[in-house]
Amino acid sequence: MSDSQEFEKEYADLGATTQNAMDIAETSMDIVRQFVPDETLADRVRQKSVHSMGDIEFQHLIEFTGSDDLGDDEDAPVRAGVRAVLDEATIVTDITMSKAGITGRGHNCEKRKAIGNGAELAEETGMTRTAASVLELDKQGVYDGAIATIGNAPTAAFALADCIEDGTRPAAIVATPVGFVKAEESRQRIREVSEEYDVPAITNVGRRGGSGLAAALTNELIHVAKDVRTDEIDLELDAETRAADGRNR
Repeated sequence: MSDSQEFEKEYADLGATTQNAMDIAETSMDIVRQFVPDETLADRVRQKSVHSMGDIEFQHLIEFTGSDDLGDDEDAPVRAGVRAVLDEATIVTDITMSKAGITGRGHNCEKRKAIGNGAELAEETGMTRTAASVLELDKQGVYDGAIATIGNAPTAAFALADCIEDGTRPAAIVATPVGFVKAEESRQRIREVSEEYDVPAITNVGRRGGSGLAAALTNELIHVAKDVRTDEIDLELDAETRAADGRNR
């Protein structure tokens, strides 16, 4: 059996594995596609955000920043994240819940969580454990070339942004920290460094978000990578060309 067939066999969208579950998952996404465009790779991320949040309007809250070799169109962060999956880059989450939500099927990427590192730094400085964890892993070079997924902690997003200003270059970022204290500001900070340093990033605006959303969007990068492996998608198209050709799927 070829590698593409193995990935096809092992990966089921939305985590479904039985026929009944897969039928439910596909029906659910068919409903989502009635309300969300299905023309670009960014649209697929929007669809997954709507499914994850149970809110059709959430599609309008997803932001795409940064660029890749094809340009700075809205598909750029998706393409960058998919290439990182294909290259078996490490996926680094902020906390355990974000890591747990990312599928272990359909890819060979190592999954790591930041939390649990940097305890001494947190104690010495008084910063949050998640911020200290990000800084500690960054000192080890873990974030360079990695997919950085932040679903819970605004301070982790702020810390990652500081690391990027200091020269760290993740392959792609998925940042959807949730809450009423600095969550929206932390995502804005990610967008700012994303645009300034051309680091591809997928974020959302507003107070909502969370680990489930971050994991779902990261899983969509994995799902698109599977479609690239099985030749269902040509990754070397920008969003405008893809929409014109109708080649999202």
